[in-house]
Amino acid sequence: MLLALLARDDLDAAINAGLMDVAPCSGDCTCVTGLAPVWDAQRRLQAAWEARERHLARQARLRRRTAERDARRAPVPATPQAPRPSLPPSAAAILARAKARAAGKSGSEPHEAQ
Repeated sequence: MLLALLARDDLDAAINAGLMDVAPCSGDCTCVTGLAPVWDAQRRLQAAWEARERHLARQARLRRRTAERDARRAPVPATPQAPRPSLPPSAAAILARAKARAAGKSGSEPHEAQ
């Protein structure tokens, strides 16, 4: 049955029929030569599966490296800090006193000359 499926190039059906489960006899019998297409198909299929696994592993490795590189290149998020005053406290106090004096002089009361 496997030979017929392989002859029709129906590899999916051959796999479902147990292609990869067939093992050669331990002795010197004619099945070894008669089943040569089965052994060949098993080798090709195993090589293809191994190639696919290497490809998937490579893709995963490349995705991981890309993510690591992007993480290194990403700007470091700023730590939240309390807003800093634009002036040091002593300068802010001097400015506030100056503004208070200026507001007092420009009021509605006229300034008397002495």
